[in-house]
Amino acid sequence: MSPKDTRFAGRRALVTGSTGGLGVAIAGALAADGAFVVVSGRDRARGDAVVDVIRAAGGEAAFVVADLGAGTDSIRDVADAASEAARGTIDILVNNAATLLMPTPTADVTEQELRDAFSVNVFAPFLLTGVLGPCMAEQGLGAIVNIGSITGLRGSSGSAIYSATKAAIHSFTKSWADEYGPAGVRVNAVAPGPIGTERQAEFADHVAPVLSRLPSRRLSTPEEVAAAVTFLASDDAANIHGAILSVDGGWAAT
Repeated sequence: MSPKDTRFAGRRALVTGSTGGLGVAIAGALAADGAFVVVSGRDRARGDAVVDVIRAAGGEAAFVVADLGAGTDSIRDVADAASEAARGTIDILVNNAATLLMPTPTADVTEQELRDAFSVNVFAPFLLTGVLGPCMAEQGLGAIVNIGSITGLRGSSGSAIYSATKAAIHSFTKSWADEYGPAGVRVNAVAPGPIGTERQAEFADHVAPVLSRLPSRRLSTPEEVAAAVTFLASDDAANIHGAILSVDGGWAAT
């Protein structure tokens, strides 16, 4: 193995929403670098499939069922199950799970859609960090990487709810960096632009005009975003706290 392959040796990572899309790439990247990865999501069959792929590649992983929209008790159960599966304190938390809504005029968004989006995108990472953050602080070691979005940095018509939830994630990142940093826990975020996933394909018509204006003129790959996550989680980013790293083909610069 190269040094890169072992930079997370002995570390235990929990990646929320890692049974599909970007979460799969993040879980795989962390495992490839030596972390024991806890894959989480609502679908056991999909989760077990991700674990099988990681193990086939020589990595270590386990799956825990996670319904992040079910409230405080459910969140604590997820944290406990993850620590049990990993046989120790979670050292790396990637708050990736999110409800992605189709672009919709504000007047057409239902109250239930609003509640569901904030439940998964805002309440869940807040509550989960509130459980695992102090555990990391107690051991004096840890990294939390939140998945934000370019839409949390700049406005996007029809995406008021999603943009607001991701702006909250960016705000959490800065506040948690100040809260947990002195105890040895680094908190940062990655703000992706459009990513080439199956879910993103549903937004193709909405995204196409944006891509034509990007310096890169293309979607980011899940692997490119995952590389940013592993960098921020690693000791290579040892003195980076509260950063929002855009992986968006230059959208934030336009």
